[in-house]
Parts: sequence; C-alpha cells; structure tokens
Amino acid sequence: MPNKPTPVIFDCDPGHDDAIALLLALSSPELHLLGVVTSYGNQTLAKTTGNALRLLQFAGRTDLPVAVGAAQPLRRALTVAAHVHGESGLDGPALPPLATHPASQDAVAFTAQLIRSAAQPVTLVPTGPLTNLARYLAAHGTDGIARVVLMGGAIAEGNITPAAEFNIWCDPEAAAQVFASGLDITMIGLDVTHKALLGPAVEATLRSAGRVGTFVAELNVFFSVYHKQTYDWDGAPIHDAVAMAHVIRSGLVETRLRNVEIETASELCRGRTVVDLWRRTDRAPNAHVGVDLNAPAFFELLVERITRLG
Repeated sequence: MPNKPTPVIFDCDPGHDDAIALLLALSSPELHLLGVVTSYGNQTLAKTTGNALRLLQFAGRTDLPVAVGAAQPLRRALTVAAHVHGESGLDGPALPPLATHPASQDAVAFTAQLIRSAAQPVTLVPTGPLTNLARYLAAHGTDGIARVVLMGGAIAEGNITPAAEFNIWCDPEAAAQVFASGLDITMIGLDVTHKALLGPAVEATLRSAGRVGTFVAELNVFFSVYHKQTYDWDGAPIHDAVAMAHVIRSGLVETRLRNVEIETASELCRGRTVVDLWRRTDRAPNAHVGVDLNAPAFFELLVERITRLG
C-alpha cells in the first residue's frame, strides 16, 4: 500500500531558490502542500508575498492559500537580500501581474488552523528567517508538528558574514527558540547547499523541458550573477530546493544528529550556528545536520519534477 503524501506547510521568502523549491513541491506527489506562509528576508514582506502569489498563478495553483507572515525580526532591524535577489526579490524572468490575494488570517493563525485540521502531523519547511515559526511556537507549542526541515545555518561557512548564514543571521533570537523547542529539526545548511550548483548544463536541460523549465533556467541566470561575482562559480546554489528535496526523498542529504546552538550575544559572530560536529561538549543533540549531498541525484529529481510540471 503506497504511503500517504506528507502534509507540508512551506514558510518562504521568494527569492529565486524559494521559487524553485515551491515549484518542486508542487510537482511532487510525495507531498501534500497545505499552504504557503511568507516572511521578510530576500526582500520585504510585501514583495515576497506578491512573489509567492504570482508563482502560484504561474503554476496554475491559485487554489493554494498564502498567508502573510512576519515583516521584521523579533528584535533586530530589518535587512533584506536585494544584493542577491534584486529589487523585486525575483529579478529575471517575468511573472504574471498579481491577480489574487493572500488569506485574511496572519501566518500564525493560518498555520495553527492548518495543523489542527490536518489528518496527520505536519512537516514545516522554513526557507527564510525563522521568525514565523518562533512566533507560532510561542503561541501554540509543538503539538501537531511532525518535524521541521529548514534551510539555514552552516557548520563552517557564512554568506552574510564570515561567521553566519543569512536566514539565521536575520533573526538569531527566533532561531535560538526553534532549536531549543524539542522539535525534530533537520538543518540543511550552506555546507550542503553549496554543493547544489545549478550550472549551464542543467540550465540547458531545463530549457528543453517546457515553459516551467525555461522559467527556472531564467531565474538561475539572474541568480548566478551574484555567485559568479562573489565565488567565481559558474552557476548558483539552489539552497531551498535541497531542503524540499530532503522531505521528498530521504537519502539525498547525509545528516548527523548533533547539538546546534545559536550565537545571539556576539556582534562578530551573530547568528552563527555552532554545530558540535565532533561532539566536543556534553550538550544534548537537538538537530539532524546536513553534512553531504548527492548532487547528481538531487538534480535528476529536480529536472524530472520540473519537467512534469511543465
């Protein structure tokens, strides 16, 4: 008897890689996408929410509800990643004019309703700052959540500072609350996602896969500019799609159960995910930490599913 699809709520800040993760989720029968929650991050909340709605229009899935989430971190000043994702947050290919509206509930109430009404525990996939999830946990606790598979953090790299990954750096206090929650957490960080470089060969394959594949390839053309300038890479890491792929197909990402603490006091190391990879402390493990990626299998899955959607 086939397994039931995994119920998922996608918490995102589209964002090129969020957009690709959303399209991957929509094209994967292993998932039952219940709804989308938006956050500030790659751009302001108004822009990321508009991007999520227009992506669903583009994919012909205006039946999926979108709820508006956090406009800023719990305590920190707002910072967005326009230097990576452009003025719209999704610079590059054109999306249709906005013709739909978000749900009337805010993200916390929306998430609570979806979790309460789900037939089985729900998997949360946050690929932006963790502010929405921290606010939800403070109001409703952990009941009904199967696990959290997040894109964020790193063992040994940073991309907004030498010490920190952008999503965790944006709201380290929220991240600290999430990692201390006792939930089953998987951290898909830069050490893994920087191995998911979508380059010219995969772009060419996607272009032959129809309208949606061409759209993804064009997203990657813009997204690659920053990574060429910064890292001299011929391609861009599709961070958020790796987190979604991990929910779809276990085994793509190798993980280790380790303790992860979030630095909130130091300005120099703000937002660093301090991963006790070699178990140098007696702190209890609290997260499955991504340490390796089967990149060829990941891109095989991505191309197959985007082709299906196209």
